[in-house]
Amino acid sequence: MFLGIDIGTSSTKGVVCDPDGRVIEVASAPHPLHRPKPGWSEQDPHDWWTSVSAVCTALSHHAIEGLAFSGQMHGSVFLDEHDEVIRPALLWNDQRTASQCEAIERAAGGREGIVALVGNAALPGFTLPKILWLREHEPSNFARLRHVMLPKDYIAWRLTGCFATDVGDGAGTLLLDVDRRDWSEKALALFDIDRAMLPPVLESGTEVGRLTGEAARGLGLRADIPVIIGSGDNQMGAIGAGVVGAGAVLAALGTSGVIYAHATEPRRDAMGRIHTMCAATGRDDAPGGWCVTGCMLSAAGSLQWMRDTLCPDVSFEHLVQEASSVESEGLYFLPHLTGERCPYQDPEATGGWVGLTSRHTRAHMVRAVIEGVTFTMGRIIDIMREAGVGVERVRLGGGGARSPFWRQMQADVYGVPVELPTTEEGPAFGAALLAGVGAGAWGTLDEACSTLEIKETRDPSRDVTSLRAVQDTLYGRIGNLGA
Repeated sequence: MFLGIDIGTSSTKGVVCDPDGRVIEVASAPHPLHRPKPGWSEQDPHDWWTSVSAVCTALSHHAIEGLAFSGQMHGSVFLDEHDEVIRPALLWNDQRTASQCEAIERAAGGREGIVALVGNAALPGFTLPKILWLREHEPSNFARLRHVMLPKDYIAWRLTGCFATDVGDGAGTLLLDVDRRDWSEKALALFDIDRAMLPPVLESGTEVGRLTGEAARGLGLRADIPVIIGSGDNQMGAIGAGVVGAGAVLAALGTSGVIYAHATEPRRDAMGRIHTMCAATGRDDAPGGWCVTGCMLSAAGSLQWMRDTLCPDVSFEHLVQEASSVESEGLYFLPHLTGERCPYQDPEATGGWVGLTSRHTRAHMVRAVIEGVTFTMGRIIDIMREAGVGVERVRLGGGGARSPFWRQMQADVYGVPVELPTTEEGPAFGAALLAGVGAGAWGTLDEACSTLEIKETRDPSRDVTSLRAVQDTLYGRIGNLGA
């Protein structure tokens, strides 16, 4: 049996799978999120350890032969010379570092300069701005700093005593040369970061170390289990959906909406609208494999907001059923309710309905929301195509994938077949498959993912080009009224 653990923002989830790729058992445990000031988002790394311990204990009756991690990306764990946590970790959704991001891009010669250097624009969620913030605002803590770690890597260190990260999670720091798959000496010099603070970079699927006796006793597992370096939750979620080869794309419609596409070489967008990362290859002797990702901030969250605000007593299923019975009839919706990250990097972007008249009903409003979200996801895919990424098929995930109506709309908007996997356990399942590869149950990730089954395939059935064209013009006209 193989155990995959995903350290999320609100909880830790564990999935046990067998050598046939079947999910045997799932367990989860919550951990708190702290917002000490508006725009700040922090967690105590010790709380991750508590939730990981609870998950492992719940699953400890299985004969675990390998363990791998997925985790929320970008978060900063700061350790001192005694390997003690200096302060709470700054998370991926922490927004305090806007001025540091501006300074990073100025130092690199602008947006195009930082994208050329490390593959990505400087955004508050990334790790480098957090390090610079610590230097500027908490100099006494920065003086104690000896190690910078990412969330899943901190837990792997607690399990094995070994410091390491992987190329995928490392790419989310703004300090990795994504072409060379190692720390960027130019970036380290430009921002005066000591390389000794950063862990060695490994390919996903590499064994970090073995579970120590002390850790094993606390988790209820046997000692000496191989601990495999995993990757960020985007990369592991893609593996969990079987998206591991060229032309394969994952569209995950959760509160936010994420598009993940595999690429055989680094693909950049000069404006930094999409992120260029290293993919999880599953082998330390066969590096090479990249991915591009794009995230809109309010996807299914837009429908959640509408329901909670206008019709809290109506189920999502009923709302979607209503929407499927009408056309939008000139009604459009901009889903930028919490600013936007992709396809428009605009924290001041606003949302709402456009073209609303007295003839429109709730059904029209819901349909416009679903269309607006899907059109925005489609625009992210368009940007990836413009960057040279092939899109042959799209695997679906998240809450939006549960609706047949929404699945068909995605096929129509993306213009390629969409597939619904039978397994919905996401990044934790991807980590379990990677643990199996690392432990030798499968020779490659392709072999591991071949165990996944597809529940449904839908082909495009209608042309939505004209509707998308109108939607694309609306952001420029009214989507930034809050700026």
